[in-house]
Amino acid sequence: MKRHDVMYESKLTELPLLGRGKVRDLYAVDDDHLLIVTTDRLSAYDVIMPDPVPGKGAVLTRLSLFWFEKMADIIPNQLTGLDIGDVIRNERQREVLANRSLVVRRLAPLPIEAVVRGYLIGSGWRDYQATGTTSGHQLPGGLEQAAKLPRPLFAPASKAAAGEHDENISFDQVVELIGDELAKTVRDVAVRIYERAARFALGRGIIIADTKFEFGLDDRGQLHLIDEVLTPDSSRFWPVTSYRKGISPPSFDKQFVRDYLDTLDWNRKAPGPRLPAEVLAQTAARYQEALDTLTRN
Repeated sequence: MKRHDVMYESKLTELPLLGRGKVRDLYAVDDDHLLIVTTDRLSAYDVIMPDPVPGKGAVLTRLSLFWFEKMADIIPNQLTGLDIGDVIRNERQREVLANRSLVVRRLAPLPIEAVVRGYLIGSGWRDYQATGTTSGHQLPGGLEQAAKLPRPLFAPASKAAAGEHDENISFDQVVELIGDELAKTVRDVAVRIYERAARFALGRGIIIADTKFEFGLDDRGQLHLIDEVLTPDSSRFWPVTSYRKGISPPSFDKQFVRDYLDTLDWNRKAPGPRLPAEVLAQTAARYQEALDTLTRN
């Protein structure tokens, strides 16, 4: 892999930087458009790790484009049809950004993460162990870790500031934040997208255990799918062949990094620990395998 294919932080000279998220850098193009650059940064437990995963940004961008197209009949999305050559003149910068950037519409993001759970894992499993519920949903007793839920659950989370942890919230709290009608629309659309994607992925040998979506509104109040969609960063992907209940199954996502971090004496607060080259390489391979498996003809 060429050195310029690994990007921890973008540095553009032609557009003003609006901010850097955990993974994405955001630039202003004009009053109606933004440039999103997906770097190779990795966030785990809501902390940005100091080492990038080679090629990760390109994988996330390609996979998001794949899912945006598959879900376009369900909901409009942020895409504009413009590419990097339409907004960046510098040839060198265009080359660096070509596979990891999107020119998108300026939309007002909703203040929630629309999580959908199909299986009991992660924070949903921890909540269930403590209370028998997750995000206000009462679940049957006796469920094991990684058990398939009776039906996909809308399990929203609040958006945390950088360095802080997202928190699971109830549907009633979502209503308080964005109103009843919009909350119901977000819930129904998120579950519908998840169900379609889960069926498709299962046919390719991948279980989508859970995922999170982000939505934004245009100036007419129309809902759009934004950010990233059904990637290894925003989802748990499990190979069907190695899935079983009672454990945290092997995965094609950053759970591999989380499992490594869990072996360390680290308090899950910034700064994150350095990651060994082997962990980074194996994580990159898992991301690439997820992309190849889902998008193969």
